[in-house]
Amino acid sequence: MNDTPWILLRGLIRDSRHWGDFPRTLADRLGHPPVVALDLPGNGVLHAQASPDRVEGMVAYCRDELRRRGLRPPYRVLAMSLGAMVAAAWAQAHPQELDAAVLVNTSLRPFSPFWQRLRPPAYPRILGMLLRADPRRGEETVLRLTTTRSAEHRGVLDDWVAWRLACPVTRANALRQLHAAIRFRAPRRAPATRLFVLVGLGDRLVDPRCSQRLAQAWNSPIAAHPSAGHDLPLDDADWVAERIAGWLSY
Repeated sequence: MNDTPWILLRGLIRDSRHWGDFPRTLADRLGHPPVVALDLPGNGVLHAQASPDRVEGMVAYCRDELRRRGLRPPYRVLAMSLGAMVAAAWAQAHPQELDAAVLVNTSLRPFSPFWQRLRPPAYPRILGMLLRADPRRGEETVLRLTTTRSAEHRGVLDDWVAWRLACPVTRANALRQLHAAIRFRAPRRAPATRLFVLVGLGDRLVDPRCSQRLAQAWNSPIAAHPSAGHDLPLDDADWVAERIAGWLSY
């Protein structure tokens, strides 16, 4: 059994509860290492805090919080979307702290243009989600944007709505997170940390070419799911865990 902790980071306006059963699936497949899902400031239990307006500020929070919990590096990180930007920035600034990083459906400057980093058809939906007062309609929008199996996953909606009501992400924090994602610029040269890229070819939010270009630029291995959407662990948790296990075994 590998005791290196796995740190899980979600994306824009999502929190650790949105992983669902995936942490258990991952732990079971990898021999039960510690798996820790963190909330970024402004989300989940930290919804009352101001979100950093820079990805580097999110990295600083993660490092401090893990040390507060008594978890010392090295870590392995699995991160989606905005969370994957945090992982990339972490690997760039502190490569000795990350034994491995798995980046899921992310998009980084300077490798992809803005219209691929966030697909234009998603703009009005995201704006409507931020402005809409009805939490169920907002979460239904998220579900349609982030999964290719929305009918299959409609059972999560009640939980998502309850979490949104209990820990509401403010509009200001949502915009700060979006601003941090837009302004973050990754290094052209790959970090020293070993990297693995996962992409869902059915992603309606971020163009899959963003992950493909990142993997090419950083000479990183990549695995592509033929149909899954942006929330790849929701659409096919077993596939994600299997691909990670296979990569680690090389």
